[in-house]
Amino acid sequence: MITRRPSNERGHADQGWLNTYHSFSFANYYDPRYMGFRDLRVINEDRVQPGRGFGTHPHRDMEIITYVLSGALEHKDSMGNGSVIHAGDVQRISAGTGITHSEYNPSSSEPVHFLQIWILPKEKGIAPSYEQLHFAAEEKRSRLRLVASPDGRDGSIGINQYLDLFVTQLNPDEKVTHQLKSERHAWLQVTHGSVMLNG
Repeated sequence: MITRRPSNERGHADQGWLNTYHSFSFANYYDPRYMGFRDLRVINEDRVQPGRGFGTHPHRDMEIITYVLSGALEHKDSMGNGSVIHAGDVQRISAGTGITHSEYNPSSSEPVHFLQIWILPKEKGIAPSYEQLHFAAEEKRSRLRLVASPDGRDGSIGINQYLDLFVTQLNPDEKVTHQLKSERHAWLQVTHGSVMLNG
């Protein structure tokens, strides 16, 4: 069964410095029909204005993936990590027993556009950890590129959950195929344009 979730029906908040869309219930947006998808709890599409960002705040027992679509996002956390996440980068934080972090747009002129994805972990109470990798556009063009997986295979980021996360960039009239194993489920998130799924 395929359930369609139109982008213009997502939760939305515009705070001036932050323009955000929520695929699932989050913060002040609540819809009992959309509380997540299996272990996928949050997909927020965020645009943060230059020089603004999220101050230091806590997380625990959550796998947090940040995927930057355009611009750059500066990250600092209580594990001692400090980095700038650029377009094409994938960052994973396993919050485990607890971390604090901040996210900030370091540009003086360009907004940053990114996906914030939260996944419930398969194991709670683990030691917090961090990983960041870059995936060039040619790795994703016209094919599904694995960017996160439970075993970190094929050069992907490792994640504390039994799921695979793929990214693709398709030109008009191109297609990709992915065969789900039995009793597996899939969520497809479109960030630009539109797609036809299974006809």
